Amino acid sequence: MNEHSRPGLGLFELLGRHWQRPTGIAAVRFSPDLSAVAFAASDGSIALAPVAEAEPPENRIRISSDLGQMRILPRSKPPAPLSSVSVQSGSPAPLVPYVAASFLVGTDHGEVRRLSGQGELGDTLFTAAGAVTALDHWGALAGLTSASDGRHLYVARGRQAVVQIRFEEEDPISAIAISPDARRIAALFGRGLAVWTLEGASLSLRVTALPAAPISLCWNEGGSHVACGLATGGFSLVGAARGSTHTVMNFPAPVRSLSWSSPANALIASGAYRIAAWLLQDGMAGEAISTGRPGLVSVDAVAAHPRRGLVAAGYADGQIVVAQLRASDELVVRVSGPPVTALVWSEDGRHLAIGDSEGGASIVTFPPQIFK
Repeated sequence: MNEHSRPGLGLFELLGRHWQRPTGIAAVRFSPDLSAVAFAASDGSIALAPVAEAEPPENRIRISSDLGQMRILPRSKPPAPLSSVSVQSGSPAPLVPYVAASFLVGTDHGEVRRLSGQGELGDTLFTAAGAVTALDHWGALAGLTSASDGRHLYVARGRQAVVQIRFEEEDPISAIAISPDARRIAALFGRGLAVWTLEGASLSLRVTALPAAPISLCWNEGGSHVACGLATGGFSLVGAARGSTHTVMNFPAPVRSLSWSSPANALIASGAYRIAAWLLQDGMAGEAISTGRPGLVSVDAVAAHPRRGLVAAGYADGQIVVAQLRASDELVVRVSGPPVTALVWSEDGRHLAIGDSEGGASIVTFPPQIFK
């Protein structure tokens, strides 16, 4: 894209819709039907926006007749305002996609509640003993939902009875993730990883010690391994069945973000001065995949494209790029800004939702021509 219609307008302004929230964005999620985006802020509020817009980028593309150059016209009107709802007080509310146009949220009253794409709190699935600190959901309405209040793990299938398990470790659960095959639930705590395996109506637990405190986690596509980002700079790959561990260290910054690229069979991690990626080979981080350009600023957030061998990366200086794995070229989406705290692609790969440390909330929509 080599021509803009107005000086100073870059891809971020031309392709994206942008809103400002009072506090930083901790997480971003698309609804399963891709009709809504939810932004969870550090003050406990959740803001929601529709994915569809009146002036999508593909409707604003113009091709010059003489040179065949492409340009994108700016939007004629600002985006519609966000709707918002307060869920927790002074801390980010756990937020996950649920069914159709809805989400699940965890409240500081221990409730796991449904949230509509318009920002309306709905019915309560179940209630924990304390404030919900971690939450995940897999599948449709009769799928698997798991939550934690730090001291317990709660597991429910659809509307069936909730299984409550006391967590006996000294440190509380800080994050959970259900495996892609819904056979296991991983949880971070202290300096370890807990993995429950679902066996009919019962659950068996395996606990694995890690070399440092884990701060992020990500399952591989097959559900055989969990990657845990470490606060000291590095990550551990843990085999879910046997607890085998392979650790890669010496990152310059904490690995706060991990993403699995199914098209490339690769794990992508933040925390380095460039996009860091490895092939997964026999439960270990195998060949390093050189991607993007090295620099002097650390990557704070990564998101693998769901359908292509692409990755979006957000840097501590606010730059946002999209790069092809194994290639050095980068598409610069945003040149600078507040540090990027959240990145997620829509399931169809057309939209990139972004949150930053100063409350910036954005949806960047890429026309099909961009990635051809």
